[in-house]
Amino acid sequence: MAKVVCLGEIMLRLSAEAGTRLQHAQQLAVFYGGGEANVAGSLDNYGHQVQFASKLPANGFGQAEVLSLS
Repeated sequence: MAKVVCLGEIMLRLSAEAGTRLQHAQQLAVFYGGGEANVAGSLDNYGHQVQFASKLPANGFGQAEVLSLS
């Protein structure tokens, strides 16, 4: 199988409970993804060796993104 390096950004989506406006939400669900990350995940599922390169913030969001992609 191929060795692939994917370059791109990780997207962060914050979602409120169904029927609740974002500004009125008491809790938010966090989802990480994005086109480049989806491609990397799909290639990995097909058995390719995949590396993902991106720049992440040096804070809790960046650390959570790394854990979500592991």
